[in-house]
Amino acid sequence: MKRLTQQDMTESEQRELKTLLDQSRKAQGRDLTNSETNKIKDNYIDKLMEEKEKVAAKARAEKRRAKAVPSTSATYDWTARTHPRGRR
Repeated sequence: MKRLTQQDMTESEQRELKTLLDQSRKAQGRDLTNSETNKIKDNYIDKLMEEKEKVAAKARAEKRRAKAVPSTSATYDWTARTHPRGRR
């Protein structure tokens, strides 16, 4: 999965990032340096990517599980197993 950018984030995720930056700025009592700002952004983006990867992995596993289980209500279909031109 490619790295998220701020443009790729939803509006609520962007607001949460700004809130984190503001909280950190208030805790420091001064403006943050570029390094501090980038570190906070990177940590937040990493956390978001982990969450999205977990959701995607769960969806892939569910899709794989649904694909592997045949329908129990279906009856056996002889035509599915035999070639229309017969055996060769």
